[in-house]
Amino acid sequence: MIELLVRNWWALALRGGAALLFGVLAFVWPGITLIVLVWIFAAYLLADGVFSLVAGLMAAQQQERWWPLAVEGLLDLAAGALIFLWPGIALLTFIYIAAIWAILSGAALLAAAVRLRAQGEGILVFAGLLSIGWGVVVLFWPIAGELALAWWIGAYALLFGGFMLALALRLRGRLHDLGPV
Repeated sequence: MIELLVRNWWALALRGGAALLFGVLAFVWPGITLIVLVWIFAAYLLADGVFSLVAGLMAAQQQERWWPLAVEGLLDLAAGALIFLWPGIALLTFIYIAAIWAILSGAALLAAAVRLRAQGEGILVFAGLLSIGWGVVVLFWPIAGELALAWWIGAYALLFGGFMLALALRLRGRLHDLGPV
């Protein structure tokens, strides 16, 4: 699995970059209406879901454990589709969907970290714990103002994106160890 991650480090970098972009938008544009924030988050979930599914397919082709990535991708796509289909959902529903997604996504990242047990394992553990922690906090304090919600989501996305980008760059540094394709 490590070889697969090293060869496809760019997919993790894109995932991290998308999270960073979303996080910056949440901070730079905190007064956006909830519906715009919901659509941006849904777009992020759909993009993240596609990247996770592609990584799962690549893992399956290499006869590696593919299902944690596929499960995360399907959860991302399902949550993103639900949000796009019902953009006028109540704030509380959006908060709970985001929190449950973060907890499940974090659990999938922890499962991948346990399986990886090599280069970048610690970063995946931190990203997984960050996802779970953010989801739990949001579940217990769902009634937050729109501005606070934007900042919470922005902070989470910036940290998560930073972890994914750091992992991608660390894996990219190991490309020379693999030799030619």
